[in-house]
Amino acid sequence: MIPMMMVELTSAQSGVLPIAELADHLRLSRGFTDDADQDARLESCLRAAASAIEARTGKALFRRRFLLTIGHWSTDQAHRLPIAPVAAIDSLTLINRSGAETVIDPAAYHLQEDAHRPQLIATGMRLPPIPTGGSAEIAFTAGFADDWPVMPADLSQALLLLAGEFYGQNVNADEGIPFAVSVLIEPHRSVRLRGAGA
Repeated sequence: MIPMMMVELTSAQSGVLPIAELADHLRLSRGFTDDADQDARLESCLRAAASAIEARTGKALFRRRFLLTIGHWSTDQAHRLPIAPVAAIDSLTLINRSGAETVIDPAAYHLQEDAHRPQLIATGMRLPPIPTGGSAEIAFTAGFADDWPVMPADLSQALLLLAGEFYGQNVNADEGIPFAVSVLIEPHRSVRLRGAGA
C-alpha cells in the first residue's frame, strides 16, 4: 500500500516574513553593516517558529502549494486533507503501477472548505478509483495569508513570540513551546475525533 506523503511545492518567500517586525519586537538596533547577517538569523527563527506552530495546529500560516500522495481514499466519496485552511484544489492526478498519469477533470471533484477538516469531495457518486498498486496526487494551495498584514492576529503574535524565544535560545525541542504561545494557538488546533478518516 502506498503511504500518505505530503511535500511543499512552494515555500513562503523571504519578503513576506515579518523580519522587521521581529526585530522591533526584540528591540534590535537597525542600520548597521551586520544587518544582513542579523536578518538571516531572524528569518531562520521565523521559519523555525512557523514550522513548530504548523506542526501543533495542523494549519499552514503563509499560503503556499502542497502535493499530497495517497494510496487510498478516506471514503469513496471524500478524502480529508491533512492541513488547513485550503484555498483551492489545483489538480488531481491518478498514477498507475507503471507510472502512467491521468489528470482528472476538475468537474469530477470539488473542495469542501472547513477551518479544521477540509476535504476533496466527489461531484458525483464517488471519487475516481485509485489504480491497484498506484496512487493519487492532490496538488492544493493552503494557508491563512499571502502576506503578513492579513495574518490572523493571534497567530501573528504567536509567531513573533516563539521566533523571539528561538532567537534568544530560550526554547528547545524537548521543552515544547511557551505557555503564552500555546494559549494563542489553541483555538486553531484540530480536535481529533475517534474514527475520523485520515
